[in-house]
Amino acid sequence: MKILDWYILKRYLLTFAMMLLLFIPIGITVHLAEKIGKILENEVPLPEVLLYFLDFTIYFAHLLFPLFLFLSVIWFTSKLANNTEIIAFLSSGVSFTRFLRPYLIGAAIVAVFSIILGLFLAPKASEGFNSFSYKYLKKGRKAVDNTNVFRQINDNEIIYVSSFNIKNNVGQNFTLEHFEDNKLTYKITASSIRFIEKDSTYRLTNYTKRDILENEDKIETLKRKDTLFTFKVGDLTPPLYAAEILMYDELREFIKKEEARGSTQVGRFKLVLYRKWSLPVSVFILTIIAVAVSSIKRRGGMGVNLAIGICIAMVFVFFDKIFGVMAEQSDFPPIIAVWFPNIIFGILAAYMLYNAKR
Repeated sequence: MKILDWYILKRYLLTFAMMLLLFIPIGITVHLAEKIGKILENEVPLPEVLLYFLDFTIYFAHLLFPLFLFLSVIWFTSKLANNTEIIAFLSSGVSFTRFLRPYLIGAAIVAVFSIILGLFLAPKASEGFNSFSYKYLKKGRKAVDNTNVFRQINDNEIIYVSSFNIKNNVGQNFTLEHFEDNKLTYKITASSIRFIEKDSTYRLTNYTKRDILENEDKIETLKRKDTLFTFKVGDLTPPLYAAEILMYDELREFIKKEEARGSTQVGRFKLVLYRKWSLPVSVFILTIIAVAVSSIKRRGGMGVNLAIGICIAMVFVFFDKIFGVMAEQSDFPPIIAVWFPNIIFGILAAYMLYNAKR
């Protein structure tokens, strides 16, 4: 029985590796053909281009490798079925559940690889991929939401700027409100705020401070004032891909801070957090579905199994994208958006496995 396990497990892992080695160069070639004009136009140095495509490879593999796994399992299991090897296995007294065991061992190995990739490698690759894209390939598109910035920076202070230019660190129509015991104690306004990096100070133009006192308000006005604040420039406008470039513990802390600050991007950030664990689970679900679909010898051969598999994979991606957009653009709970496709396809996997056993 160990011979059978090793035979299937080796086919499982080798076919998956071959699928990655085949599709990743295709993805790189297509992406290069699409972006080569902008790369040449911006005269990007060759080392930066090479590093970008290394990051793209990791980013692309992490994004699509469950689908590569799904198709690879269908591919080699269909070959086993067409060669009547599965019939020989089951006729020797091996139950379908026992036949499935090496597949689940292979899925566990790939799931561990997925966790390592998602927690450690993908964040670094995502940082390089996104920063290069916004610097050279998406000129004119903003990596940050820098209009009408309204944020709670700590337990007592709320700030607002109508717009913030991240290139020169200048914000327009700045307001800071300070509260004590839910009562406004003072308010600072300025027509503009500029961060001076060499001094780590903020320069306020047309500065006004209003202290709310019991009997009367105290007002201070200055044409220009240099001062210190507890917030950082990066806290005002974190990039839209900020969650993708953080390690797991850093991401959890970042989300807590963004929730306290009233960020509108919390749903997007939570999607990234929950997908780090939902992706490994989808490996097992897609493996079971792939085996159930392709273990039957069909009249149309391997092509029919691949066609069915591709349809199922497209529906899975459709569900994942639709619910992801709902969580980003509305109050739809991100945890449901991430796990709902796994629940639906988990039920489908159980149903198909039951029929395959019969």
